[in-house]
Amino acid sequence: MKKKSTLMLSAMMAMSLAATACGSNNNNGAAGSSAPASGSADAGASASPAAASSPAASSSLKPYHLVMIFPGSTPKDLDAVNAEMSKYLTDKINATIELRPIDWGAWNDKTNLLFASKEQLDVMWTSSWMGLGQQVAKGQIIPLDDLIDSDGQGIKAIIDPDVVEGGKIDGKVYGAVTNKEFASNRGIVMRKDLVDKYNIDVAQLKTLADFGPVLEKIKQGEPGMTPLQAEGGNSPLTQLLQVDGLGDGPGAIMRSAHDLKVVNAIGTPEYMELAKLMRQWFEAGYINKDAPTRSDGVANAVKAGKAFSYAVAMKPGIELQESRNTGTPMVAVPLTQPFMTTGDTTSSMLAIPTTSGDPQRAMMFINLLFTDPYLINLLNWGIEGKHFVKGADGTIDYPAGVDAATTGYNLNASWMFGNQMNTYLWKGEASDLWDQYKQFNESAERSPALGFVFNPDPVKNEITAVNNASQQFAGVVATGALDPEKTIPQYLKKMEAAGVNKIIAEKQRQLDEWAKTKQQ
Repeated sequence: MKKKSTLMLSAMMAMSLAATACGSNNNNGAAGSSAPASGSADAGASASPAAASSPAASSSLKPYHLVMIFPGSTPKDLDAVNAEMSKYLTDKINATIELRPIDWGAWNDKTNLLFASKEQLDVMWTSSWMGLGQQVAKGQIIPLDDLIDSDGQGIKAIIDPDVVEGGKIDGKVYGAVTNKEFASNRGIVMRKDLVDKYNIDVAQLKTLADFGPVLEKIKQGEPGMTPLQAEGGNSPLTQLLQVDGLGDGPGAIMRSAHDLKVVNAIGTPEYMELAKLMRQWFEAGYINKDAPTRSDGVANAVKAGKAFSYAVAMKPGIELQESRNTGTPMVAVPLTQPFMTTGDTTSSMLAIPTTSGDPQRAMMFINLLFTDPYLINLLNWGIEGKHFVKGADGTIDYPAGVDAATTGYNLNASWMFGNQMNTYLWKGEASDLWDQYKQFNESAERSPALGFVFNPDPVKNEITAVNNASQQFAGVVATGALDPEKTIPQYLKKMEAAGVNKIIAEKQRQLDEWAKTKQQ
C-alpha cells in the first residue's frame, strides 16, 4: 500500500513520489468461478484441489515450467509451496512453477540483469510506480490484449473496464490489474503494547507533527529502540507528500492545487516542510541512522523488536495486515483522506515478459489467479494445515504454536496477485471487509488526472539520468539525514542538469492532450 503499501528504493523517490506500496481489493467477485460470493468471511472456503476441474484442453498441452518473479522476502518453506502449486497446475494447465521472490531493495537491479541475460521469465509483478512505463519503453513486457481475449476471460469478467482502460499505454494493456482497493490514505502504524504502556491518546494525533512528543516518549522509555523506522524510499515524507506522480519520472500535480499543472514536487513548499520535520526528527534521534541506505522493509525492524513505528499507505483492515507483517499487534493512525490516482488503480499488476517461452501458458496461469480460489490462497498463505488452519466460520489463523514470526510461509501480499476477493479472511478481520473496500474506493477523492497514463518513451534517457542523479539526494532528504535547506537546492540543480524540465514539459504536453480528449 498497498498496499502497500504500497515503496522501497531511494531512486524511486525521483521516479514516482506517489509510490505506495501496499494495496488490497476492489469489490468484484470471481464471476463464473466456484468461489462463494465475495464479501463473506468464507469467500473461497469451499475451494479445494478436487473442487476445481481441469480445463478440457490441459491434456493436449505440452509440459511447461513457469517462472514467476515478484518483490518480497523468501519464505523458508518456498520449495514446499512450489511443489504443491506445481502438482495442482500440472492437472490444470500441464505446467509446473517456480516462484522466485526478489528482495525489494534489489528488485530494480536484479530484474534488469535478468532481462539483460534474456533469462526465461514468464510472469512478473509490476506497477505504475515501480517501473511499468520503463518496462514498456524498453520492450521488456508484451501487450496482453489478445492473450486476455483468448485465455484471460476470467480477468475480463472481474476487473472493471474503466480500470483496465486507465492502465493502458498507447492503447494497449500490459498488465492484469489486481482486483483490490484502488485508493489509499496515509498515516503511521505503532506497536499497540507500547501505545498502551505509555497511555498514548491516538485520538489526539491529527497531524504528522503531533507524533513528535510520542516519539520522544519512546526514545526516553525504550533505550535501544528506534522510535520511527524509515528508509530512503519509504519514510513519512515519501508517504505523506500528497501528489499524483503521473507515472514514471519526476513531474507531478499537487493534490492541494486541484488542477493539471505539472510541477517538480521536490521544489514545492510541501516537500520542504516535510523534509524539515524529517531533519528535526533525525537529529533528535527518532529515525534510524541508517535510514538513507536501508531497503529491507520498515516492518522488519518492528518484527525484530527494534522499532516502534513506521509510515504506511492505508486501507480498511490495515491494522491486522501490519500486525501480521510485524508479528505484533499494531495501531494505525490515518493522517490523510483517501485519494485515487491512475497510479493507485495500476499499483499492482501481473505482466508477461518478452523472455517467456510460452506467453499463452503464462496467461492461463494468471487467469487462474483471478478465478481459482484454491490456487490464489496457496500462493498467498501456503499449505493448509501446515501454514494456516481454517476455522468453522471460514476465516484462517496460524496453526497452534505458530505465529507471524515463526511461520514457514506467508507472503502477506495478497494485494499483489490476481483476485484478492478470493483470498481467505484472517481471524479478527471484518466479515464485510470487501464491502468496506468498495465504500473506501467510492469515498476517495479522485485526482483530476485519473485515467491519464504517461508514456515515458520520448524522455526515457532523461528519466534515467534524473534517476541516477537523484540517488545522491533522495534518500538522505526523505529521511532527514542532511539539512534540506542546503541539500534541496543542490538536488534541484542536479535534476535540472539531468533534464528534469524536459520531462516535466513532456508530461504537461501529454496531460494537456489527454485533458482535451476528456472534454470531447
